[in-house]
Amino acid sequence: GFSYLLGYGIMMAVEPQAQYNTSYMMSEEHQYMSPEDEWDRDLLLDPAWEKQQRKTFTAWCNSHLRKAGTQIENIEDDFRNGLKLMLLLEVISGERLPKPDKGKMRFHKIANVNKALDFICSKGVKLVSIGAEEIVDGNTKMTLGMIWTIILRFAIQDISVEETSAKEGLLLWCQRKTAPYRNVNVQNFHISWKDGLALCALIHRHRPDLIDYSKLRKDDPIGNLNTAFEVAEKYLDIPKMLDAEDIVNTPKPDEKAIMTYVSCFYHAFAGAEQAETAANRICKVLAVNQENEKLMEEYEKLASELLEWIRKTIPWLENRMAEQQMKAMQQKLEDFRDYRRIHKPPRVQEKCQLEINFNTLQTKLRLSNRPAFMPSEGKMVSDIANAWKGLEQVEKGYEEWLLTEIRRLERLDHLAEKFKQKCSLHQSWTSGKEELLSMKDYESASLMEIRALMRKHEAFESDLAAHQDRVEQIAAIAQELNELDYHDASSVNARCQGICDQWDNLGTLTQKRRDSLERVEKLWETIDQLYLEFAKRAAPFNNWMDGAMEDLQDMFIVHSTEEIHSLITAHDQFKATLPEADKERMATMGIQSEIVKIAQTYGIKLSGVNPYTNLSPQDITNKWEAVKHLVPLRDQMLQEEVARQQANERLRRQFAAQANIIGPWIQTKMEEIGHVSVDIAGSLEEQMNNLKQYEQNIINYKCNIDKLEGDHQLSQESLIFDNKHTNYTMEHIRVGWEQLLTTIARTINEVENQILTRDAKGISQEQLNEFRASFNHFDRKRNGMMDPDDFRACLISMGYDLGEVEFARIMTLVDSNNTGVVTFQAFIDFMTRETAETDTADQVMASFKILASDKAYITVDELRRELPAEQAEYCISRMTRYTELQRSNRGCLYLSCNDL
Repeated sequence: GFSYLLGYGIMMAVEPQAQYNTSYMMSEEHQYMSPEDEWDRDLLLDPAWEKQQRKTFTAWCNSHLRKAGTQIENIEDDFRNGLKLMLLLEVISGERLPKPDKGKMRFHKIANVNKALDFICSKGVKLVSIGAEEIVDGNTKMTLGMIWTIILRFAIQDISVEETSAKEGLLLWCQRKTAPYRNVNVQNFHISWKDGLALCALIHRHRPDLIDYSKLRKDDPIGNLNTAFEVAEKYLDIPKMLDAEDIVNTPKPDEKAIMTYVSCFYHAFAGAEQAETAANRICKVLAVNQENEKLMEEYEKLASELLEWIRKTIPWLENRMAEQQMKAMQQKLEDFRDYRRIHKPPRVQEKCQLEINFNTLQTKLRLSNRPAFMPSEGKMVSDIANAWKGLEQVEKGYEEWLLTEIRRLERLDHLAEKFKQKCSLHQSWTSGKEELLSMKDYESASLMEIRALMRKHEAFESDLAAHQDRVEQIAAIAQELNELDYHDASSVNARCQGICDQWDNLGTLTQKRRDSLERVEKLWETIDQLYLEFAKRAAPFNNWMDGAMEDLQDMFIVHSTEEIHSLITAHDQFKATLPEADKERMATMGIQSEIVKIAQTYGIKLSGVNPYTNLSPQDITNKWEAVKHLVPLRDQMLQEEVARQQANERLRRQFAAQANIIGPWIQTKMEEIGHVSVDIAGSLEEQMNNLKQYEQNIINYKCNIDKLEGDHQLSQESLIFDNKHTNYTMEHIRVGWEQLLTTIARTINEVENQILTRDAKGISQEQLNEFRASFNHFDRKRNGMMDPDDFRACLISMGYDLGEVEFARIMTLVDSNNTGVVTFQAFIDFMTRETAETDTADQVMASFKILASDKAYITVDELRRELPAEQAEYCISRMTRYTELQRSNRGCLYLSCNDL
């Protein structure tokens, strides 16, 4: 069997090789270059790539030319005459080319190159933009492009992995060979090879004796590359076509150079690939054989297990021994259901799977030209089917027997269960009823509770009559169970007798409880009437005591002796009503005494709670004692308040005496200052002296204000907030005092400003007096301010010809904050501005232009040279840079004169 499989595997391994060769011969005449493989001239403009291609292509050509005993040194010069180019093509193709021309003239060289190019084209290669003249002229780009075309046709085109293109096939081959190696991920023919690990992995995969891959490091790319180059050249006869430094230092190594070098490894290891393919195919044949043997073993095992299960199950199903208890028969039925639901379905699936495996195995053996599988004796598919049929017949008879036995026991179990259910319901209803009927809860209940107990007892009597039918049903079921010879009839009879005896006792207790409830109800009706009378008299008396306690404890706030005397009179009137109230209390307490007497005589337990009121006799007593205790306390509080109000009255009179003097004094001083501010008699200096004297007098008066503040603080500490002896409050005094200080300070300031204005503008005293007279004349309110209409009339009276626009301009000067009034100071400023001589902005600007020599800017050095140091630094700190000149001359700071 093994020799047969081995021969079969070798046959399978050889046939694909023959197909591969045929495929190659058929596709040889077709173009093998796809557009992506065409020569890209622009890429050769990269000097690093050109250097790599030059070295790689030269080494590749020499590896073939050495077979003819020659080599090249310079790839663009040594192929110019076409002789070595034709020789290279003969070596790599194994064919003879036309005889070359012997001459050394240019046209001889062109002819030889054309013969080589024609041979390349005859192999199905399309040469794009490559001419013989360019090769003869030593064009590096064209020469490298031609060599790359030759490499593609004769070194790479033959590579085919799973019907892919040459480039993709070579990449797929590299990926499969390097897949098991760490730090290797071949995705292209440029940066994937920079660290050298991919090349070392290719060598180690086929010749692990040449390289110890575990010692290689990813951070040593130059060392890895040189190791691969040296091992390949020494042991694999692959010349060194690349420089490790060029590959590492180039961001993206030349793809064509890498592909050329890697293709040499493919051809070097081609023989090993074929051996590996043959081994894989043999393993595949052996795997099929192993799988078939496994299926045979699984069939034998499953068949044995299934037949053994059937053999053990049939005796269990044939057992027909009946059970006396319904529960036991139900357990048999449940076991049978578990068998049908849990145990049998997996066996059904095993039987089905057994048949499927048997058919699958026979099919595989037939396709493999192997003899059919014959199971052991008694384990054929037909044997298993017969055993299964016998199992199902026994199973059907067992199920019918179970259902018949269960129906037989069902009637007895139904009657027994019905008896138990009705007995349980009855006993649950009667549970506690005897204790309830024997209770004497009515002895401590109120009338409402007695009546509720009576209604509850009537409901119980109705319920008791309704349950008579159930007792009769229980007796009938017990009789039927006895007639059917129930196996537990003795316990049924005992339970039925107990229920009947209990029923008779319940009837007796029910009648006794009704008689007791009716007797107690009559006694409670008498007590209830007394409770109602107590509630009617206790409630108003309690309300009176609550009101009295509230009045006696009420916090009072009075502000005069008259008010406290009024409270004392009301308290005396209250004390006169106390004897009559005590009589009402005694009558109410007498009702409660009568209730207690009845309860003690007839043995009734009082709950202690009156159903008509929450008030108890003790509550009435406690409140009455509290009222009597609060009366003398109220007397004491009223007398203490009388003394406090007398002291407050003395403080009011003391404060009023001082306030009635200070208030008018402040008002008088305000009026005097106002007269001084509008008085035009005398010079401004005389007015200033008068105002200073007024200011000193006001300051000296401050001690009177402080004394009044002290009296006010005492009043506040005594909680005195009104004073009928004066119209002045401390707040009025404070505001008046602050206004007086503000007015004198402002008036002095106005006079000082007038003096400054007069001296600065050169205005005479007569002019100021004239301005003051005009202002006073139109100041109709005499408050030192004119409204806009009065100001317009004043200007017209002084000879101004005003239009709306001109007047609006003047208002913006005298009322810049839009207050709606014109002060005397603003009026003076305006009038002096119209007449006085001042330096205008244009004049100041002209002066700076003189310093700047008529330039639009002035330098820092010029300012510091022409002005005092302090004024110069002040100007520099507030002037901005002159940006136009500053951009072109960064060495000096220029300031704009416009900021002035």
